[in-house]
Order: sequence, then C-alpha cells, then structure tokens
Amino acid sequence: MKENIDPFADLPQPQVCPPSGEWGPLLARPGGKREDLDLEVRAVFSALEARGQEALLEYCRAWDGCDATPLQVPQQRLEGAGANVPEALRQAIDLAADQITRYHQAQQTEPKPLETRPGVRCWREARAIERVGLYAPGGQVPLISSVLMTGIPARLAGCAEVLLCTPPASDGWPVPAMLYAARCAGISRVYRVGGAQAIAAMTLGVGMPSVYKLFGPGSARVDKAKALASAYGVALDLPAGPSELALISDGSMPPAWAAADLLAQAEHGVDSQVIALSWSGEWLAEVATALARQIETLPRKDIARVSLRAARLLQTSDEAEAFAFVNAYAPEHLLLGMEDARSKLPLVHNAGVVFLGAWSPESAGDYATGSNHCLPTGGAARAWSGLSLADFQRQMSVQELNSTGLAGLQSTIAALARAEGLEAHARAVELRFEEAVLPGQTGSVSASMPISEQMFNSGKP
Repeated sequence: MKENIDPFADLPQPQVCPPSGEWGPLLARPGGKREDLDLEVRAVFSALEARGQEALLEYCRAWDGCDATPLQVPQQRLEGAGANVPEALRQAIDLAADQITRYHQAQQTEPKPLETRPGVRCWREARAIERVGLYAPGGQVPLISSVLMTGIPARLAGCAEVLLCTPPASDGWPVPAMLYAARCAGISRVYRVGGAQAIAAMTLGVGMPSVYKLFGPGSARVDKAKALASAYGVALDLPAGPSELALISDGSMPPAWAAADLLAQAEHGVDSQVIALSWSGEWLAEVATALARQIETLPRKDIARVSLRAARLLQTSDEAEAFAFVNAYAPEHLLLGMEDARSKLPLVHNAGVVFLGAWSPESAGDYATGSNHCLPTGGAARAWSGLSLADFQRQMSVQELNSTGLAGLQSTIAALARAEGLEAHARAVELRFEEAVLPGQTGSVSASMPISEQMFNSGKP
C-alpha cells in the first residue's frame, strides 16, 4: 500500500526564534560555499583563455542550447524587435524605462569646489567608465527589467561602450522584449550568451571587447564568475546572486498579502530565500496557511516549493528582536508590513532596499517605481549599496593651489615629509619659494609670480 504523504510537509511552519547566539544556521544562505561551483567556473575561464571563441561556442551549445554563431545579435533584429512585442508589454516597458530614467537622472551631480583654506581648492569630478558589460538573465525567465536597470544608468552616466550579454530563448535568440528593452535603454551591442561563459567572455575579450566593469544579477554560477572576474582586474557592481526577501510584520498586514510577497521571491529560483518575522504567532500561522494555498496555483510552483525548503517563519519575542535578526541577516529586500512603517526605518541598518508598508510590495520595486533592483545579496548589504548612477562613473579628485595657498601649507608639508623620510617631497614645495634662475632664461622665479591667479579666483572648476 502506498504511503500517504502530506503535500505541504516541506512548506515552512512557524518556529520560535532562538537566542541571538544560536542564529548562525538561520543566517546562512542556501547552497553554502559550493566548492564544486568554484571549480566549474574556473574551468570556464581557463578554457576561454586557452581556446578562445571555440571554447565559448562549446559552452553556448552545452549550457545555452544554442549554436551562437554569430554571437552578436544583428542590428536589424535588434532594431525590429519592437514589432514582435505586444502593445501592452511595449507600453509597460516604456513606462518602466521612464520611471527608471527619472530616478537616476536625479542622481546626477555637479562638481562642488571647496576652498579648504585661502588659496587651496579641492573637488571631485565624475567621468563615465568607458566600456561596461551588462548581464541579464534571459533563458527560461527573461529579466526584461534587469536590462533597463543596468542599461539606463549606463546611458545617463555617459558610458561610451555598453555591451549586454543575455542567454537565448528556445529559438536561439533573446526574446524580442529583451531586445526592445535594450533599445529603450540605448544599448546597441547585444550578445546571445549566458551564464559563466558570458562573464568570462566579457572579462577576457573573447568574441567581444573586454570590459572594465561588470553589472547585473544572475545565478550562483554567474555570481561566482563575477567574483573570479575581479581577479583579472575587472571591477564589479556588487554581489548579486540568488534573490532574497525578509518581511517584518506587527500582524497588521493581511497574511495573504505577506504570503504572496514571499512567493514572489521564492519563484525566482530554487536557491532563493524568504524569511518572515513577527511577534504574533497567530499571524505567522495564517501566513503558513496562505502559502500552502497560493503555491498550488503558481506556474512555477515546483521551483517555489524547493526554494521554500530554506524559508523561515520566525516568531520573535518582540519588535526589537525582529529588527536585530534582520540587521544580522542583511537582506537584499526588506518589507516592513507594519502600521506607520516609516517611523520604523531608523531601526533598519543593513538592507539593500526597504519597502515601507503593506501597500509597497517588492514587485513594485522590481519593475516600476524607478528605484534600481540590482541589489547586494548573501549578506553583502552589510557593506554594499544597491546600484546607482555613480556605479557607472569614476570620481576624480582635483586640487588647485595658488601661491598664497601653497605658502600657507609649506611648513606643514615639509614637516610631514621629513618625518616620513621623504626629503624630495619637502624640497618640491620649498623650491617654488626660492629665488632661482631657470636654465635658458633670464630673471628669476619668485613667490610673487602669478600662477593662474585670475582663473583660480573665478571660483569655477
């Protein structure tokens, strides 16, 4: 006789949050260190280094299921993609693009020179990173929004060359909506390659130009490849691996809404993680019931069910313990399903993005509010910020002194230089104030000689 199995046995059930000293296992993300994944990704880089595009195309056939020749999407296909996108979806992409543009345009800044003392001015100026590589998951789940979230700030920052790699669909090409989004973002170079091989190709310049910085979310394999790319001198946006959501509620948020928000993250992938915290055990029990009911209607329920094996419904002793746990966990997304959620914001120290109130679902930030959804995962929110316009730029420090300014700092510079044993540093300043005849010239150079005084006094950088 076949044993009866509870179909909901693997779904999360409420549990009492243990003392903080025992949080370690609850703070760990699914998947662990994955040494096998590290070896796999290193093998990809080694193969591309040794055999170039031949190896790249082999990985495309094996992992993307595509003979990616040519690698670059032809301009005609890119420019004509909009004709194959339903009107309603085109309008949604256009509106989302406008929102994202508005949000990131507001981050543009002008240089602000500061006169630190008379005759000494310092400021910073932004310069766009000239060549950047973007990655957007696009196989089974084409993340149209990720194209907009990376491509639009790259355009606004003024990046001269923007490359996009995204896996092909079953027909061997990125879905039309991905290409249409790329056009909306101002991206003209799209390559139909995904996974670790895409990151390796952009890093090593195989089949495409090598880039100076990599952007975009991806699977654990992609995140591992990005980490390895940094060893080759390529800069990274942020650790953006499997998605995660933490939700705190005082019991005022409808349990069905909370369950829906948890499932919205769980359906991303089997290695996603969701956590709900409340000091109301009854509310958590209702969330568990809602999860069991709603998951059965999801097209990606099999993926969500695996993801929920790592989910947690934690009953804390009070609000303070809930926030202490979340700050230790440092989630990519944090939703405060509480009354007067804004007043609780000062309690949050570590999170990639915070959604205030039950009417602020994480899905809104994924697509349409304008805020960037490329966020630090795996606890990286303790030290990393979400993507912004500044990530596509370099900041140069600029310093300008006139004779008065340098004279006022002369003794300080000389004293510090000699204390460090760097005599030439001291002399480089003192020489400017000594009477000296330059080779091939008559007359002398003195402290009274004007050094761009008129320009300096204009106050403009």
